[in-house]
Amino acid sequence: MNANAALTQQQLQVASEIEIEMMQDLYTKMTASCHKKCIPPKYHENDLTKGESVCIDRCVAKYFEIHDRVGKKLTALSTQQAQLAETPPPPPS
Repeated sequence: MNANAALTQQQLQVASEIEIEMMQDLYTKMTASCHKKCIPPKYHENDLTKGESVCIDRCVAKYFEIHDRVGKKLTALSTQQAQLAETPPPPPS
């Protein structure tokens, strides 16, 4: 294995670890946010009520929808910036 392949493997490993950390952070924030919104501080039953369950389902769906929209917007902006950086400046007038 040459140095470039080892570096690429190391970069892939680091990127994978960062992605896992980001997903764990997303899950933690989503869980806290939806729990705060949908579950009362004092539990009256051992299981989720139908209303709590529906609230959690909707909250999680909205959280992922917004996460997806923001991700797509950031990707589009990043692509746009990369294209602008590749475009040579116009000649001086």
